[in-house]
Amino acid sequence: MSSESSKKRKPKVIRSDGAPAEGKRTRSDTEQEGKYYSEEAEVDLRDPGRDYELYKYTCQELQRLMAEIQDLKSRGGKDAAVEIEDRRIQSCVHFMTLKKLNRLAHIRLKKGRDQTHEAKQKVDAYHLQLQNLLYEVMHLQKEITKCLEFKSKHEEIDLVSLEEFYKEAPPDISKAEVTMGDPHQQTLARLDWELEQRKRLAEKYRECLSNKEKILKEIEVKKEYLSSLQPRLNSIMQASLPVQEYLFMPFDQAHKQYETARHLPPPLYVLFVQATAYGQACAHRKSSQPPRQDKTLSVAIEGSVDEAKALFKPPEDSQDDESDSDAEEEQTTKRRRPTLGVQLDDKRKEMLKRHPLSVLLDLKCKDGSVLHLTFHYLMNLNIMTVKAKVTTTTELITPISAGDLLSPDSVLSCLYPGDHGKKTPNPANQYQFDKVGILTLRDYVLDLGHPYLWVQKLGGLHFPKEQPQHTVIADHSLSASHMETTMKLLKTRVQSRLALHKQFASLEHGIVPVTSDCHHLFPAKVVSRLVKWVTITHEDYTELHFTKDIVEAGLAEDTNLYYMALVERGTAKLQAAVVLNPGYSSIPPIFQLCLNWKGEKTNNNDDNIRAMESEVNVCYKELCGPRPGHQLLTNQLQRLCVLLDVYLETESHDDSVEGPKEFPQEKMCLRLFRGPSRMKPFKYNHPQGFFSHR
Repeated sequence: MSSESSKKRKPKVIRSDGAPAEGKRTRSDTEQEGKYYSEEAEVDLRDPGRDYELYKYTCQELQRLMAEIQDLKSRGGKDAAVEIEDRRIQSCVHFMTLKKLNRLAHIRLKKGRDQTHEAKQKVDAYHLQLQNLLYEVMHLQKEITKCLEFKSKHEEIDLVSLEEFYKEAPPDISKAEVTMGDPHQQTLARLDWELEQRKRLAEKYRECLSNKEKILKEIEVKKEYLSSLQPRLNSIMQASLPVQEYLFMPFDQAHKQYETARHLPPPLYVLFVQATAYGQACAHRKSSQPPRQDKTLSVAIEGSVDEAKALFKPPEDSQDDESDSDAEEEQTTKRRRPTLGVQLDDKRKEMLKRHPLSVLLDLKCKDGSVLHLTFHYLMNLNIMTVKAKVTTTTELITPISAGDLLSPDSVLSCLYPGDHGKKTPNPANQYQFDKVGILTLRDYVLDLGHPYLWVQKLGGLHFPKEQPQHTVIADHSLSASHMETTMKLLKTRVQSRLALHKQFASLEHGIVPVTSDCHHLFPAKVVSRLVKWVTITHEDYTELHFTKDIVEAGLAEDTNLYYMALVERGTAKLQAAVVLNPGYSSIPPIFQLCLNWKGEKTNNNDDNIRAMESEVNVCYKELCGPRPGHQLLTNQLQRLCVLLDVYLETESHDDSVEGPKEFPQEKMCLRLFRGPSRMKPFKYNHPQGFFSHR
């Protein structure tokens, strides 16, 4: 290997005394060229696997020799220099071996690339031939398809079947001996038979028309007879009015309502029919008498019938005198063209125009309170809206914190989960809004009413979200399937809001009303007292530092109601931020606590505060009381006062402080603390009257 390396280095040496001429080739150049070509031939004879094994062996030997040289240098013996030189020579030999293996690897790589390039050129040539053949095949297929798809005019005629043709057609037309073997003559014969049949049917059609005219004349005669009966029936109805009032069967009034209902738009008509039917069905359940209107649900129609009729009348042609007067006014008076803003306002008003007629529903509860619902129909938007109002038998003194409970804007909010009624349920309306510059329907709901989804379903309207449609047909079955459930939810909503209204009046005066049915849920003596109950805004709630968990969990929506309660006992003050869902009491309120006593304590730094929140929020079913559970909120507040008593009375007393204990223990507890977190006993056991751990 050393001789081969010396031969390679010789041509690379540049001599100072002069170099051979360019045209001459030295002996070393000839040897180098021969060596290069011999290595190319040698690549085909050598096994790459053995070269790889030789490469690994050479690297291992180099590592060993380098380690031995390092070891000899570290020893520093007398004979170390000779041994180091010997191993250096061996290392150089191995380096020459590595260089040769490197050259062989490069030669193999070059040959592989050349072979790959040749194969790629062959594949490209074959691929080009394939594309040419495919193009020719596609062209031929198109020509074949054109020939197969050729249609004649007679193919559009629906001819009778062959069996029926040979069975019914006369022999002079069918000509079976000729047409059976000739498809062309067969088609011509079938066309002749079709023509003959159509002539016969045309003659029959003329006969039917003459019979129709005779029948129409008979119908006209009978109509005249029936029209003469109308005045007599009216006189009979007028004479029966006292009987109808006495028997509580206002047939005449119902007849007028149905006459007016003919001019309702389809969604309001569906609502009127289904609500009337539901009221009659409810009345029939309570009584075995014939169906009549339910006293708890009354349906009426309000509005101008003449304006409703005018919507369906075509505009009358203007008279000549009116046109002449208009022409004179145009000549004598100069009118300013309306500005762009005025035009947009007019377009918005036209877009949000309501139908002249509306449907009124009065839903009466057991306590005498009435929910008045007025349903409108926006003609251009094809949606329904509702306005709500609650009236009671006695005048209510509205507490400050109960201002939004019976507000028309929020009393029906989220009757179904997520249905806040602030945006249009019809996806097609957004395109209409863009044309007239309306950003959202939220700015107009106070005047137009709320377009809740349940209102659309009561009117039989269903708007698919995937494919917005401008025309939606009112469906009676959709309205009937939602009528009973919605009526029950409306009654429940009114009763729960009225119950909260009365409770808030007591809470604002520091009194937590607990009914006799719920006294067993609390101990006889409760020292902590509610001193403050106020309403707060959604923004104020989100800014509180101890409500971040509720906000991050998405439970603090802007449709909810928010309140702040303050419970005190001595120097301890417990703040409770309350989230009241519109679906109360089926959805319980959520409490977040912050205790100010010996520092600020929340669920983040005190496990017992977290346990108190769990007692109120998680174990709320124990506090629902008798159905329908309208006492849940006041029971939760009373439980909160009891929990504060237990928390303060079970707190360990500091012996270094002189004087009596600030909060003496008055509650009986089986065990004051449990576990490494020293949890307090918050569960009240009735009728034993002691507190224990859960």
